[in-house]
Amino acid sequence: MLAPSKPRGYGSSGSTFYPMVILGAGMGGIGMACQLKKKIGFDQFHIFERQSGIGGTWWINRYPGVACDIPAIFYSFSFYQNPNWSSFFPSGEEILRYQQSVVEKFQLIDKIQLNSDVVHCQWDDFKNEWKITVRHLVPGMGDLSAAERQNLENLKGPDAVYVSSEIVRCKVLVSAVGGLVEPRGWPSDVSGRDEFQGEVFHSARWNEKVNLVGKNVLVVGTGCSAAQIVPKLLTEKGAKRVTQVMREAPWVVPRLTPPFGEEGWSKFAPKVFRTVPGLMDFIRKIVAIQIDATFTYFGASESSQRARKKLREDLLAHLHNTAPKKYHQLLTPNYDVGCKRRIFDTDWFPSLADPRLELTTLGLKSVKSTTAILAPSRKTHPSEAQMDEKKIPCDIIILANGFEVSSWFHPLMVVGINGESLNSVFDKRGGPQMYKGTALDGFPNFFALFGPNSFSGHSSVILGLENQITHAIQLIRPLLQNDISMINLKTEAALSYNYGIQAALKNMVWNSGGCSSWYLSSNGHNSVNYPYSMLWQSWTCLYPTWSHWNISWTSQGLPYNDKQQGKRVATGSTGTAHSAP
Repeated sequence: MLAPSKPRGYGSSGSTFYPMVILGAGMGGIGMACQLKKKIGFDQFHIFERQSGIGGTWWINRYPGVACDIPAIFYSFSFYQNPNWSSFFPSGEEILRYQQSVVEKFQLIDKIQLNSDVVHCQWDDFKNEWKITVRHLVPGMGDLSAAERQNLENLKGPDAVYVSSEIVRCKVLVSAVGGLVEPRGWPSDVSGRDEFQGEVFHSARWNEKVNLVGKNVLVVGTGCSAAQIVPKLLTEKGAKRVTQVMREAPWVVPRLTPPFGEEGWSKFAPKVFRTVPGLMDFIRKIVAIQIDATFTYFGASESSQRARKKLREDLLAHLHNTAPKKYHQLLTPNYDVGCKRRIFDTDWFPSLADPRLELTTLGLKSVKSTTAILAPSRKTHPSEAQMDEKKIPCDIIILANGFEVSSWFHPLMVVGINGESLNSVFDKRGGPQMYKGTALDGFPNFFALFGPNSFSGHSSVILGLENQITHAIQLIRPLLQNDISMINLKTEAALSYNYGIQAALKNMVWNSGGCSSWYLSSNGHNSVNYPYSMLWQSWTCLYPTWSHWNISWTSQGLPYNDKQQGKRVATGSTGTAHSAP
């Protein structure tokens, strides 16, 4: 196995070498590190994490009400189950503690370097290595968005943000930075930001120092985060009045009820899971199958359309039974179920009955010192389209308006063979795309987790991550064992895979359901959704298709290659591998 090395002293060209570098210490990075140790006994890797703590999205998202909308028994690693979840849908804080317990169990703490921002990765054709530029941050600066860090640097200079920089080299590079990293900023069509005297922050960068008691709060957005935040503003944070601005009504699904109910589950499940061997794994599989079966709603077949029609009727009944009548029109979506990500929630609809809360589809037009001006806009519901401009008192604005999704891996720059960046290749090919969501031709020894078209949006992200890790580790193993020096996806495999994905997506509800969502680019390219069942993805990731890869074998690995070639000839396989001269 390859081992890390460090030069005696740092000159202008000094660098540290690690056999493998992982970017990100969230669920993806932690999962990859655990499986490297568990499956192939390899621990000579290094993890760079930009934020000041371990946990990825669960470290940075601290807004009131933050929780998982997938049952925790399924939103956790299959290889490290937790029998002690306090509820079926635990809080974000509890999920963060789970991640930290995984790090401790697998002894990863000394492998993780926090406050480290990887800004540039360049493939070195001569050395068959990745050259990585790391900027070490002033502690806490990594918890800010890239735009916030840039603004601070412009205002106070680089020393206010960065401590030092470093060059690192590695043979294998894995990106686990996630897809939703950079919060969307202030809406460009809303004037008066500089005049506003109150606090403005994004839900993903919650400002815990702001006191909401007795304040007039404006919430921009009605996605999953907003649905969790709004009820808590009233019940826990003591807001005087909350106005929620909605562009399009979401489909709201009542959360899955656990066996014995939420209270019974919390009381009895931990004790039973600790007592009965294998029961937790069995229940996990049942939950996984039940959740994955909802994939049938999203297809183009007649049975899928019938299922969606029935689901639509059920969800409208749920709306009418739980939300105030005055909002029924506003909250009835005008697009197909599943076109956008559904909200799994039980608190938001009932909270709309609180007289301190107002929901509107009027758009935010401008802000002044202590007021916000709302006015009809392109997305305003017909029932409000003829209303006059409305001025409301406003002390605090919470942006729950999503993330920057214009480019994947943003703001990280990854440059492969011939000096082409990932985003330049994406642009040439019509949109972000990666083979099985993890690899792209021209970027050797590079693997991504959370890459384009990785997840269906209806199941557990953790299942998808474990699928990708299972697939990638089999390709990474011979690199770390020094049997091969380089593995590069074939262009025809990349193009063929993406063609199949986009063709399958054309008639899926995400592409044809009549909504505008971040799933689709302006040219209709869907780089987000995986168009099949996640359990099917598990099957397709069990073993790599070696004939899809160009491989440069080392002298050590050639005997193994010859042996494998013999097996392929004996079985009639046409797969080929390329040896280095």
